[in-house]
Amino acid sequence: MTSSAPTPAGALPSYASGTSAAPLLGDTIGANLDRAAAAFGDRDALVERATGRRWTYERLVADVDAVALGLLGLGVGTGDRVGIWAPNCAEWFLVQYATARIGAILVNINPAYRVHELEFVLNQAGVRTLVAAPSFKTSDYGEMIADVRPACPDLRDVLLIGRPEWDALLEAGRAGDRARLAEIGAGLGPDDPINIQYTSGTTGFPKGATLSHHNILNNGYFVGELCGYDEEDRICVPVPFYHCFGMVMGNLASTSHGACVVIPAPAFDAAATLEAVAAERCTSLYGVPTMFIAVLNEPSLEGLDLSSLRTGIMAGSPCPVEVMKQVIERLGMAEVAICYGMTETSPVSTQTRAGDSLDRRVSTVGTVHPHLEVKVVDPDTGATVPRGTPGELCTRGYSVMLGYWDEPDRTAEVIDAARWMHTGDLAVMDGDGYVNITGRIKDMVIRGGENVYPREVEEFLYTHPDIVDAQVIGVPDERYGEELMAWVRLRPGAEPLTAEALRAFCADRLARFKIPRYVHVVDEFPMTVTGKVRKVQMRAEALDILGLPEPGARR
Repeated sequence: MTSSAPTPAGALPSYASGTSAAPLLGDTIGANLDRAAAAFGDRDALVERATGRRWTYERLVADVDAVALGLLGLGVGTGDRVGIWAPNCAEWFLVQYATARIGAILVNINPAYRVHELEFVLNQAGVRTLVAAPSFKTSDYGEMIADVRPACPDLRDVLLIGRPEWDALLEAGRAGDRARLAEIGAGLGPDDPINIQYTSGTTGFPKGATLSHHNILNNGYFVGELCGYDEEDRICVPVPFYHCFGMVMGNLASTSHGACVVIPAPAFDAAATLEAVAAERCTSLYGVPTMFIAVLNEPSLEGLDLSSLRTGIMAGSPCPVEVMKQVIERLGMAEVAICYGMTETSPVSTQTRAGDSLDRRVSTVGTVHPHLEVKVVDPDTGATVPRGTPGELCTRGYSVMLGYWDEPDRTAEVIDAARWMHTGDLAVMDGDGYVNITGRIKDMVIRGGENVYPREVEEFLYTHPDIVDAQVIGVPDERYGEELMAWVRLRPGAEPLTAEALRAFCADRLARFKIPRYVHVVDEFPMTVTGKVRKVQMRAEALDILGLPEPGARR
């Protein structure tokens, strides 16, 4: 849909359904990869800049099959959970497709997790086999795994990438019988669960959104369709694979179109990203707004030839209009898209189109995706509101997750009887069906593209010996969009608690993006007459306490 003069909202309901000349894919991920390899066998499929390794589609399928057969040799079967704990690397990519090939369920583990979170995820998902990097940044993964392994009874095998056990897996797999994979593939279905992605929970621990082949393969495919991908495209993916942004919108969007994924570095690095775009003649670049800001401020930018770029995706938080202008003008990404979604919807529900105006791309999150439905409802009654009226955004269709892993009650809290996923986000739909996200019903904080639910952090803070109660809120931050602020009540006689001391307490137990930047000690929290904490008042007071400006749109 291209933009023109806005259509008056009138009495139209805030409902839209996405049409497309392209049908939904009925493949499993493995079958879809085979189809791409048959058509584009000698074309690049994957490039890892850090090591210089490259895969054509033909070689990619051979290595995916070797990993799949190696996992089978360890006893991994259909439905077993295989964890992956590593930064962006070729092995992550291979494990993603290898597990899909044999019907094992890939469990994405955030590289920033500490032992507290790692142990929970391994046990909640019942991970049988864990593939991990030996270390990353300041984290010694091998040591952390050893710490939690006695408390994880389901964990049978740990494979550290690049170590003898990983090499042995590949060697055994290359000698295996590929006919076994065909037999297993014949018994797999598109609706089988294939991936568990943990999203921060409102009740203390993350929830495992369980996604099928059909969920994520189709979502990646239609993201690619709206970006105009074909086998000539080369997609630079500096966003993490452990998010849907990387593994679905990046990897699956690419392989479903015979395109190539370029991994610029294990973690985001502005200079490495630009170098990869120039050297590999990338046509598309992904990132959250803070990544694009870093790229635009990178000194090496002006000396590089980025003329191959035409498109890309910005998602995760609102894009400032000046940043969007520079992305289009200085990076040449005239067709850059804005996407909106959530892990539970595979993830994308709405996306801007190449012909949308600059105003549409900075003031909205686009229109509904093909083969999906969206509506805006009154949060109290569930009735669909007229266009132009704020309410809760809901999504329905092929992209809605199967549910939270082993948590039917929590699933029922967000997916209603008609299979509408209630996002918890406040939105307005205009007369042309464009959606603007205006706030959040759920008390989520988005820090630099990472979703943080305050309740999870609060429950952890309760383990501090001097804290008797804690409330966590989001406050505006110029760099990350939002930062965390903890309001705490201390036990009688406790020593004063500083922000530095609290961060030190959290440092080895929580991922960095979940650690509060600010601490405010109080005797009591502001409360409603019914005894509920008034976080709205806390946020307002926090602006004065910290000397911060009023925030703009919260998402």
